[in-house]
Amino acid sequence: QLQFVESGGGLVQPGGSLRLSCAASGFTSDIDVTVWFRQAPGKEREGVSCIRHSGGTQYYAQSVTGRFTISRDSAKNMVYLQMNSLKSEDTAVYYCAKAAPGVLGTQCLRPPYAAWGQGTQVTVSS
Repeated sequence: QLQFVESGGGLVQPGGSLRLSCAASGFTSDIDVTVWFRQAPGKEREGVSCIRHSGGTQYYAQSVTGRFTISRDSAKNMVYLQMNSLKSEDTAVYYCAKAAPGVLGTQCLRPPYAAWGQGTQVTVSS
């Protein structure tokens, strides 16, 4: 069974930074692509960034390009999301997940996702 645990969320002022962490356990060898997605109250899920485990190719939503950076530590089964220049519209619960099998390119940003954790709350407010 594959499990994800997200951490690192919190309250930050606009313009600030946070680093989210995602710990994967279980059948981690089944993961081809890890995706970070977010969901704000009353809104649909939005894929933020994903990273392909083989080769490390990264993909970003337009809304976060230039501000967020995804990275991975394969030895620790960890994926990180460095978030800079945060805006109020970045407020959401952030989840890491296994992208659906066979996704190509930026398809990894779009649901459905195969598995995800409980999420970590990010609140950007002054």
